[in-house]
Amino acid sequence: MISQRIMGMSVTHLGTGSRGNATLIDTEKKKILIDQGFSGKEIEKRLARMEIKPNEIDAMVISHHHGDHGGGAKIMQKKWNTPIYCNLRTAGALGLDLVQSNIFDDFDLLEFDESLSVLPIPVPHSGADNVCFVASHQKKRAAIITDLGSWTEEMVTHIKGCDHISVEANYDVNRLWNGPYPQTLKNRISGKGGHLSNDQTGEFLTRVVDKETRSIVLTHLSEKNNLPHLAESTVLYHLDELFQGDIAISMQDGPDFSHHIGQYEKETNPDRGLVLRG
Repeated sequence: MISQRIMGMSVTHLGTGSRGNATLIDTEKKKILIDQGFSGKEIEKRLARMEIKPNEIDAMVISHHHGDHGGGAKIMQKKWNTPIYCNLRTAGALGLDLVQSNIFDDFDLLEFDESLSVLPIPVPHSGADNVCFVASHQKKRAAIITDLGSWTEEMVTHIKGCDHISVEANYDVNRLWNGPYPQTLKNRISGKGGHLSNDQTGEFLTRVVDKETRSIVLTHLSEKNNLPHLAESTVLYHLDELFQGDIAISMQDGPDFSHHIGQYEKETNPDRGLVLRG
């Protein structure tokens, strides 16, 4: 596990991929989950690795209703009374209790205390009203972006210059097109409402990375159509000299590491197979 310790805001991926996604935003006062695509037992186990109990989660925000992102929301709401924040389509599709849910629209600023807020920004993803999130804490910002086949200028405007960016690098083009998926699925994945390829992720990052960006995590890698070294090398090819911070890869079986915004101390366990550059 990689741990980077400071006071402030930390971002920890509890797991990313087609079998489930959840990300913890942790500050001195609040613990917020972004997405929860795992069973109750599984999220309990993953949080326990961080010495956190599910009932200690202050709120959960959901990007969209697809099962690998929102499938575990109902159990959080029913079993642990976790306050849920999502848009109306997501709440309806997941069968959430609307009375106990906090419904937001695109660009509604969600304020969890005097120093932590989360901004939902619409992203293109077929069959869902998907959003990405920018969390802000003490003038530092972290973006969590997944499940998109393209990007918008609105996204670029709001994400540019974030201190931390987590973004999907779902597939390698050659592995997808030469792989076993049927053509219809290949077309959906590579379409504008599908997922980002490694090259597309690299191109997107060239639009949003600047001197303030200290860390990047590549997420939601396809287990069949991608490999960590392909994602990292392709993205770094596009970034070239634009980015001199840390880059890591989050896989399905987390949590593997935390990124603290404005990190000062780092510990690395090479057995976890993570990729860092700094």
